[in-house]
Amino acid sequence: MQTEPFVRRYRGSDRADLAEICVRTAHEGGDSSGLYPDPELMPTIFAYPYVELEPEFAFVLDDGSGRAVGYVLGVPDTAAFVKRFRDEWLPVVEERFPAPQAGGGTAADMMAGLLHTPERMVLAELAAYPAHLHIDLLPQWQGRGYGRALMGALLTALREGGVPAVHLCMVQANTGARAFYDRLGFGLLDVADPGPVWYLGRSTAVEGPSGS
Repeated sequence: MQTEPFVRRYRGSDRADLAEICVRTAHEGGDSSGLYPDPELMPTIFAYPYVELEPEFAFVLDDGSGRAVGYVLGVPDTAAFVKRFRDEWLPVVEERFPAPQAGGGTAADMMAGLLHTPERMVLAELAAYPAHLHIDLLPQWQGRGYGRALMGALLTALREGGVPAVHLCMVQANTGARAFYDRLGFGLLDVADPGPVWYLGRSTAVEGPSGS
């Protein structure tokens, strides 16, 4: 039975939808499917470990028919998540996605390098923002207030879990996403030599300017 779109907790039956959302938004906010021969690579880095290791902080936008068309995935303690990623997640996936050989320069090699270096997520400058998140919606569901609803669900869960603040990392080229985060009260964090990305953060408290 079709209903209005709504935010709910992730469930195991959403896994294929999760992968599709990730792939279709993973290249500067757009479709990454032409860049990586194995469509499971991006979800294996940026989606699956979150729902496997921290499912209580995973929420999806249900289109009203049971299909997930957007998600927000978070972890309350980045350092603890990185340790579990190394100890529990990487052994499960490293046979399919081995560490790249020295000098490997393809897009897939670079992403495999990220998979095998989860410690890159722990930065001293982010210590006051222990949680981190990823949020993505399929293009036709963007700009309609659903991203704000997803973010609100995660911020509430983090706040109720006693987490004071959260950060995210985004590619600078995705200017539309930066405007979205600005509206939600995220501010630029000072990280030494961040490369082509921004680190943004905010308190989990109820705050921030209004908007869609």
